[in-house]
Amino acid sequence: MTLEGIAETLRSLWGLWLMVLFLGIVFWAFRPKNKDKLESYGDIPLRDDDNEER
Repeated sequence: MTLEGIAETLRSLWGLWLMVLFLGIVFWAFRPKNKDKLESYGDIPLRDDDNEER
C-alpha cells in the first residue's frame, strides 16, 4: 500500500474519526468522577463576588 492509498483511506474515514472524538468527550464529561467539578464550573456565572467593586 502506498502513502497515497493510506491518505485516501484516512480521508474517507474522517466522519468516523470525528464521531469517535465526540463520543470520547461526551463519555469524559458524563463520568461520575467529573460531576462535582463540572457543576462548580456551571455555577461560575451565578457566584456573587463580594471583592469586586460595582
